[in-house]
Amino acid sequence: MNEQILKELFTVLKQRKKTSEKISYTSHLIKNPELLAKKIGEETSELIIDFIKKNKQGAIKESADLIYHVLVVWISLGINPEEIWNELSSRKFVSGIEEKKNRGVK
Repeated sequence: MNEQILKELFTVLKQRKKTSEKISYTSHLIKNPELLAKKIGEETSELIIDFIKKNKQGAIKESADLIYHVLVVWISLGINPEEIWNELSSRKFVSGIEEKKNRGVK
């Protein structure tokens, strides 16, 4: 996979935000934040289950579902993917263990 697919999907989903929620599931989710939050929880749980079961194909499908819903959250909150990439980039030379220590996370 390349990053282009995420850019293209993000662009399509941003356009769907403007579509009637009767036609677009993305628009429906954006107008129903509780449902969007519920779907993120569901997709996360399903991914965890497939991971524990070592179900590669299931994990692929659930990962795609989760990424879709995360993109919808970004659109809903007006987050540009570049903001996420910048945050990730700022962390690339920081050990996860050290970063958590600095936040007081165990």
